[in-house]
Amino acid sequence: MSADQKQGPYSSTSEAVRLELSQIDASIRSAALFFVISAIAWLLIGTVFALLVAVKAHQPNFASTFEFLTFGRVRSAHLNAMALGWASNIIFAVGLWIMARLCRAPINHKGILFIAGVFWNIGLTVGIFGILRGDITSVEWLEIPKYATPLLAISYALIGVWGVMAFRFRKGDHVYVSQWYILAALFWFPWLYVVAQVMIIWFPARGVVQSVTNWWFAHNVLGLWFTPMALATAYYLIPKVLGRPIYSYYLSVLGFWALAIFYNWAGIHHLIGGPIPVWLISAGIVASVMMVIPVVVVGINHHMSVVGLYKEVWRSPTLRFVVFGAISYTLVSLIGSAMALRTVSEITHFTHFTVGHAHHGVYAFFTMIMFGGVYYMMPRLLKREWPSSFLIKLHFWACALGITIMIVALQVGGWIQGLEMNNAEIPFLEVVQNTIPWLKARSVSGLFLTVGHIAFAANFFWMLFAAGTVLAKQGPTLLGSNEGGTAQ
Repeated sequence: MSADQKQGPYSSTSEAVRLELSQIDASIRSAALFFVISAIAWLLIGTVFALLVAVKAHQPNFASTFEFLTFGRVRSAHLNAMALGWASNIIFAVGLWIMARLCRAPINHKGILFIAGVFWNIGLTVGIFGILRGDITSVEWLEIPKYATPLLAISYALIGVWGVMAFRFRKGDHVYVSQWYILAALFWFPWLYVVAQVMIIWFPARGVVQSVTNWWFAHNVLGLWFTPMALATAYYLIPKVLGRPIYSYYLSVLGFWALAIFYNWAGIHHLIGGPIPVWLISAGIVASVMMVIPVVVVGINHHMSVVGLYKEVWRSPTLRFVVFGAISYTLVSLIGSAMALRTVSEITHFTHFTVGHAHHGVYAFFTMIMFGGVYYMMPRLLKREWPSSFLIKLHFWACALGITIMIVALQVGGWIQGLEMNNAEIPFLEVVQNTIPWLKARSVSGLFLTVGHIAFAANFFWMLFAAGTVLAKQGPTLLGSNEGGTAQ
């Protein structure tokens, strides 16, 4: 029997606490389901764009007769569909749910939260269509046309305030590590987004300040929005599923503050060699290297929390995804610190190595952990088991193999590409031709990921439709269901 089954959906043995958690779940159910449905829809849309990008990278003439399917537009549509569509929607669902549960505070006025989510996705849809029709801004991570961004900003303000209000009216004085990360991210993201929009799009700064702001924003979206939300989810799920506390509260404190202090500077290392003040580049390099501290601390904390329970980790669908993501966080962060060194940057800069590094962080780390969060959250919201353990296995293995193939192909191929570009005796056209086999391997990895995403979506909607009529009759009644599909 797995740890998930021993615990049931609520870890506390107190009937009063379990009833309270059930009421909290009921209060956020409709909004969380909307955000998860939206996230999965954007995941599938982003997957289609990703396949087009992967194929066009080594076969430029593919679908070239359609102007809206040119490489630049499709890649930008893919990036924003995944970052603002899949990633942000799933953060709103899982992050607010975890915050509400830890604060033991039901979500009030959830109708406004639902409306804000609708307008967030309307704004994103308008932005994606704007990109495809050619209204792209040409600024990486900020490609959405300026006429769509105010709607996104207002919608986020209405969504993010719910997490802040839940924390404000929490029960008890203890603050859990997951709450630190979620609350900080809810403040960090609007700060990043508004400053970048103002300084690059609305009232552009002059000269190199724009490029500095662009990389400050792009790098920190991963480090101060995706990363803290994924770490908060891991810190919440590992103790919940295993039924033991996190290894060290004090290591959690160190990891949080080291991330908050150092990551904000780290993105500037991507401008090594550019017309940027040397002191600023050096500060970015130092901050990137110092990121080893929170990464090692978090890695120790996670490892020591599961030590001796590896069989339980493997049996739990939730922890299978979470541990894969946690290991990926350690690897991608250490690689990122190495990439900040000038001697390494000389090889990896302007190559596919950087693209592979980005996918390593956003997908292998963040997305895999959020998959685990959905597998844990949904049975507690719908009070039903996942209908198919086979689809869960298919989802995990297809995505794990797919992203591994992609990372290896892009980073090995990118490293070779960088070495060849630094060799003046090798013609540039030959360098381009030598990257094609690696880019084809990336397309193969996209097929694996597509299979995994379809399995995930099919399992989710199967569960959702099956729960539709039953949920209306149950109301807040607490059922003793486990995390469906855990007995594998």
